Amino acid sequence: MTSEPSRTGAPWRGVMVATPLILREDRSVDFDAYAAHVRDLIDAGCDGVVPNGSLGEYQTLSDRERREVVRVAVEAAGDGDRVMPGVSSYDSAQSRRRAEEAAEAGAGSVLLLPPNGYPCEDAAVRAHYAEVAAAGLPVVAYNNPYDTKVDLTPRLLGQLHAEGSVVAVKEFSGDVRRAYEIAEEAPGLDLLVGADDVLLELALAGAVGWIAGCPNMLPGSCVALYRSAVSGDLERALPFYRRLHPLLRWDSKPEFVQAIKASMDIVGRRGGPTRPPRLPLDADALAAVRAATEKALAEGLD
Repeated sequence: MTSEPSRTGAPWRGVMVATPLILREDRSVDFDAYAAHVRDLIDAGCDGVVPNGSLGEYQTLSDRERREVVRVAVEAAGDGDRVMPGVSSYDSAQSRRRAEEAAEAGAGSVLLLPPNGYPCEDAAVRAHYAEVAAAGLPVVAYNNPYDTKVDLTPRLLGQLHAEGSVVAVKEFSGDVRRAYEIAEEAPGLDLLVGADDVLLELALAGAVGWIAGCPNMLPGSCVALYRSAVSGDLERALPFYRRLHPLLRWDSKPEFVQAIKASMDIVGRRGGPTRPPRLPLDADALAAVRAATEKALAEGLD
């Protein structure tokens, strides 16, 4: 049985919660409520937060809002190393500026998608990551070939790591077999679970972190699941995993933002609305989220 690697010198490890941005009914940002949510996650045992990611609806935010979200997150977390802002943009120069702003705010690392304006060649991907790494903060690559149409293959990740452009990868392809090839192609690159519904499989394959959605609803149980999974304690991890999986799998659906916010509302943590073009869940999806959430609560998950 192995133990979880220390976060010392590697603040991207552990349970890093991809936080939704809490909006008022008029769709303005409720920064006070967001700060309270970040504090609650830290108090529940989560290692840190990831603001301005997909779950944080970063595409709909103004430059000012994105800067303010990072500032609030760092202040609420009480330690900048606990904050990994998303800095993805269509423009490499703009992503670098966002990384520089994150460094100025005191964040410990940043999360970066590959160029997502078009299915670009490997050389463009490598140049993109090198440009953002030059800002000085450790860069965690985010492999999401479904949304970006760019696949950070194990071979390409090996090149990015060898060039000093990335320290870790949030792996969202869903193909757990990649964990072993990544370890071969990029020794020393940290593997982070990027999709909630393959947490156990990737933890057993050597993941040292989880950029997670489900802890927004049930942080205590999710932290317990992660700790037992990375330590190889299947006797404890499997029951948690089976009971949480109806909620975990929403993280891999197109409606994941609305689903996670709806589940937060159900447990009393306040998720709130989303910004257009995202619409509220339809009746069937909302009923499914409600049933999964209420079942988890009835089983004592928190």
